[in-house]
Amino acid sequence: MGKYAQLVVGPAGCGKSTFCNTLYQHCQTIGRSVHIVNLDPAAESFEYPVSFDVRDLVTLEEVMEELQLGPNGGLLYCMEYLEDNLEEWLGEQLQGYGDEDQLVFDCPGQIELYSHLNMFKTFVEYLRQDGWAVCVVYCLDCHFMTDASKFISGSMQALSAMVKLELPHINVLTKMDIYPDKRDVEEFLIPEPKHLLDRLTAETGPRFRALNKSVASLLNEFSLISFVPLDITDEDSIAEVLHNIDISVQFGEDADVKIREFEEPDAENNMDT
Repeated sequence: MGKYAQLVVGPAGCGKSTFCNTLYQHCQTIGRSVHIVNLDPAAESFEYPVSFDVRDLVTLEEVMEELQLGPNGGLLYCMEYLEDNLEEWLGEQLQGYGDEDQLVFDCPGQIELYSHLNMFKTFVEYLRQDGWAVCVVYCLDCHFMTDASKFISGSMQALSAMVKLELPHINVLTKMDIYPDKRDVEEFLIPEPKHLLDRLTAETGPRFRALNKSVASLLNEFSLISFVPLDITDEDSIAEVLHNIDISVQFGEDADVKIREFEEPDAENNMDT
């Protein structure tokens, strides 16, 4: 077995911590080990047990107080401080984990950290050099589906993070358990740009037609955006999201190979007899 890690990212309030807790509880139920790591220096409390915590290195509250920074500037300073101390702090924390371990990193909600800055790319490279198979789980609140402009905006954010981090990428529509009307969900799981363009034009008016067409064509040309819905009250929904994550990091594939290698000699022996 290898070493596997997930970066759970997305806008503030999109349900990242709830996703982490849901995943932890589900893995506990099916007898699978998973370790949740907090990477948000501004976090206050957790529903899940934290295996290790960036706040042991730096906290937003202390930075804001000592350096007289606001929340956004303070968070950027915290993440730059983490990047500067990455090898010492993260290297020490990872020493307790090895084969068959899965780490889930609950990340901050400022999307510019994933789409504009290099901190998380440096973080990912450190994990990969240490032998971890890494994927991104991008959480998007399902209420972005309430109108086309919000949904396209969320999709572009996800695409930006995908291009920046260059990792296997799973987009999850969170909070499906409280979405009022699930009948129109299917059209958003694998977005059809032409359909979105028609809805967007109807919402914004004809003078934005050229801009809307350019944005829709961008999503169409990349053809990389699709979503998996997550209803935290439905075990099958949780299992489906976990299945997609497992595929992205090739979880357990080396174990399957070992089983086949073990079975082949038995088959040969049976033929000889």
